[in-house]
Amino acid sequence: MITSDAITWNASMEEHPARSASQRSYSAVAKGDLAEWLTVYAEDAVLEDPVGPSMFDPEGKGHHGHDGISAFWKLAIEPIEKFEFTINESFANGNTCANLGRIKTSFPDGSYTVTDLIMVYVVNDDGTVASMKAYWEPERTMASFTAAS
Repeated sequence: MITSDAITWNASMEEHPARSASQRSYSAVAKGDLAEWLTVYAEDAVLEDPVGPSMFDPEGKGHHGHDGISAFWKLAIEPIEKFEFTINESFANGNTCANLGRIKTSFPDGSYTVTDLIMVYVVNDDGTVASMKAYWEPERTMASFTAAS
């Protein structure tokens, strides 16, 4: 198990390129480091978070390339004060890894939401992420909203 202030990893620690990429991604997000996060993704990567239409991607076509992924960062990640990742399962095979977990996102005013999700990472031969798909339900996340006390 790995535990830091922002990441609790209760899942398999077996070395795998896609699992390692997912861990690098969580670390960069937790640090608020866009430049580091982009190094995890291939130049032509596609990020779908969540998969399908959402407030972050009304057409549900994903965010393409570093420009699209950077735009997603500004919209969905930059406004968050703190991310706390808990990964309870990680299944890796071939060039893919699926992680089952929960993300607590805390806002500057102290309010927060909790998202239960499955994140699927597909890496290229060089270990960079070609595709990341996060399966979660925006309505469930919004229903978890807890106001600052």
